[in-house]
Amino acid sequence: MTRPLPQSVLFCCDHNAVRSPMAEGIMKKFFGLQTYVQSVGVRNDLEIDGFAISVCQEIGVELDRHRSRSFDELELMGEALSSFDLVVALSPASQHRALELTRFFHLTVEYWPIMDPTGQGETRAAKLAAYRQTRDQIVSQLKADWGAVRA
Repeated sequence: MTRPLPQSVLFCCDHNAVRSPMAEGIMKKFFGLQTYVQSVGVRNDLEIDGFAISVCQEIGVELDRHRSRSFDELELMGEALSSFDLVVALSPASQHRALELTRFFHLTVEYWPIMDPTGQGETRAAKLAAYRQTRDQIVSQLKADWGAVRA
């Protein structure tokens, strides 16, 4: 059974370079303007990952213009964490940070155990396979939670 689509979702992971931008981009493709979607990292110390860009392009999701940002930068850019209906943490560190930042708000924080593909595989093909697995986990979770998607 799927649940209603939230009006706004914030995806978060460690660096906002792989999992959270993938989730943001895929959700935007699936649900378009039906929901407002952003992503952040605990830290902003990496650029968007080239393998993440590649595997998302395979399903028509463009990530090459994504600019990584942290929770702190989100607030500095004028977007209050409290304005999101749902925060989806894709790593244990981001779940911890999200819970810490939202303890004074009535805000739902969920944890999705999405695999971190960085450092997986020795060859380009093996690395791409790991990133595809992560991408497909995100797709499956989105479909399971919010139902049919338009592609």
